[in-house]
Amino acid sequence: MIEQNCLYQDADDLDHLAWHLTGSSRNGQLVAYLRVIPPGTRFPEPSIGRLLTIATMRGQYLATCALQQALRKCEAAYPGQTIRIAAQTYLVDFYSRFGFRKIGASYPEDGIEHVDMVRVAAACDAFQNGEDNGVPG
Repeated sequence: MIEQNCLYQDADDLDHLAWHLTGSSRNGQLVAYLRVIPPGTRFPEPSIGRLLTIATMRGQYLATCALQQALRKCEAAYPGQTIRIAAQTYLVDFYSRFGFRKIGASYPEDGIEHVDMVRVAAACDAFQNGEDNGVPG
């Protein structure tokens, strides 16, 4: 909050619906966080948001590990579904490395430029339990 000059309570009323991932140092200090929000709440799709790492721990791939874990969680909980995020524009390249693509124009949110991005599920992700749709290959 202080680092990004957002000195107010983040009250979107979605935390109680979200799956929260926290990362702690060996001494128990919170060093990374994100949340996964179910489809039909913030967006029609499942959403990953609030990804953060504390400044002193950056460069250690904590954000990468957290995002990979969130993607696995989304794929397990919402198989075959597109995932949507509201990314800060300076992080577009980071999210692009995980298959997210920009949609629409950027917009200000809480004084910070954002852009919506989606990660479309791979065609094979839609198959469940070895079943196919009966269409030959």
